[in-house]
Amino acid sequence: MIWAWPWMGLLASLVPLFCYWRFAPRRQRPLRFSDGQALQQLPKSWVVRARFLPPILYVAGLLLLVAALARPQRGIDERRVRREAIDMVLLIDVSSSMLAEDFYLDGRRVNRMEVCVHAAQEFIRMRRNDRIAVIAFAGVPFVMAPLTFDHGWLQQQVGRIEIAMVQDGTAIGSAIASGLNRLRDSEAESKVIVLLTDGVNNTGNISPENAARAAAALGVRVHAIGAGTQDYAPFPARDPFGRTRYVQRLAVFDEAQLQRIADITGGQYFHANDTEALQRIYDEIDELERTEIEVDEYTRFEERFMPFLWWAVGLLTLERLLGLARLGRWS
Repeated sequence: MIWAWPWMGLLASLVPLFCYWRFAPRRQRPLRFSDGQALQQLPKSWVVRARFLPPILYVAGLLLLVAALARPQRGIDERRVRREAIDMVLLIDVSSSMLAEDFYLDGRRVNRMEVCVHAAQEFIRMRRNDRIAVIAFAGVPFVMAPLTFDHGWLQQQVGRIEIAMVQDGTAIGSAIASGLNRLRDSEAESKVIVLLTDGVNNTGNISPENAARAAAALGVRVHAIGAGTQDYAPFPARDPFGRTRYVQRLAVFDEAQLQRIADITGGQYFHANDTEALQRIYDEIDELERTEIEVDEYTRFEERFMPFLWWAVGLLTLERLLGLARLGRWS
């Protein structure tokens, strides 16, 4: 709590003058009694006993009014902000191979896409101070979100990612090139691409290695994640009666190529064969990519004078009402 106009507190020095003007005994014609001893023995009424109340209400009301005039404020954002000077692009594979159900989430078997979306959303939630872009890719890349600090909207966009939302295939090189376009004009101290795929590059006009060399030339690190098993995995299929059944299909990715991409750019390669491993990988990337800079301290204030003002009006009104009653005729 701070006071925007603390000099208004000087008005408190006038409170005694107002009290004297309000409650000083008025000159009245004296009444003559032969002896006041008899009056002193009379029982005191509640009016006499409560005669101190109006002055207390009056003083409290004036002091609260002075406090309201001093404009009390509460700081609601007062801190030295540490921004992580990183611009980051998440590349998420949405090819049909992500239908493989070799992952588990909350005790139920799910496909790779659902687990990858969940992990990406959690990663975005952890990186509160980064600008992040999201690109879904299969045969071609599709920009779901440009670089932004609006992480709530980013998580919504990631939640909208679906398998085969673009033409099928796996264009890893084109996806990296699209990520570089998002980072090309970035002035961040650190620029990172996190590539997640479960397939082998089989389309696109740019090879993954050439895209990686372009990333290295631009000072962009690429962390590559290979998701899923390197063996047969269950894929859902419909039988003639419309029921879901599972068929085993070989689902592999080019681990050596992903390792080369990471090595060329100074990043790291990870293999996630289950949900827990994928989450640990994102946690490890979160720890790897930390570059703090200090930003100016700032404060936003919220006005808090209204409670003081209402209490002051209430007490002064009550004092005035009592003054119109019997308590007002005590002096």
